[in-house]
Amino acid sequence: MKDAATARIIKVADEVWIAAALLHRENPGQSDFTIEEIVARASRESLAGMERPGVYVHVVQHCVANRPPNPGRYRMLFETRPGRRRLFRDGDPYDPSREGSKITPSSDEIPPHYEALLKWYEDWSRDEKRERSTPDPLLSLAGSGQEVWAGETGDSYVKRLREGWQ
Repeated sequence: MKDAATARIIKVADEVWIAAALLHRENPGQSDFTIEEIVARASRESLAGMERPGVYVHVVQHCVANRPPNPGRYRMLFETRPGRRRLFRDGDPYDPSREGSKITPSSDEIPPHYEALLKWYEDWSRDEKRERSTPDPLLSLAGSGQEVWAGETGDSYVKRLREGWQ
């Protein structure tokens, strides 16, 4: 059971971020998690000393960067596909109404034994960003094949290909 001061201090959004960060750190091979997994992890952690009903709505909506704010506008989670979430990373697309909003808890807003998660997240984000900066093989094909119709318009190229057709 957590003390009363912790229950009053920790924000639901920070509780959600901690639960998601713990899941990522404990399951490095898993890219995202179900809403239910994040809610269950928050429940097991019991940061406020009890299950709070607001955790679910924060995982579903308030903390999700690429959903319209309603009313929470945090950018702590990212919806990878319906019902799945991961931690938000710099470079992820997000609803413009969430610009400038909170991405991680401040170290003074979470219990001290969770502060190491902030450093872990910084390293994890940097590693993921580096992996995402690898050129996409399909996008790298853009513009290839132009030499096939060099000096021709699209119409003249098609006309030339169709020569001799009946």
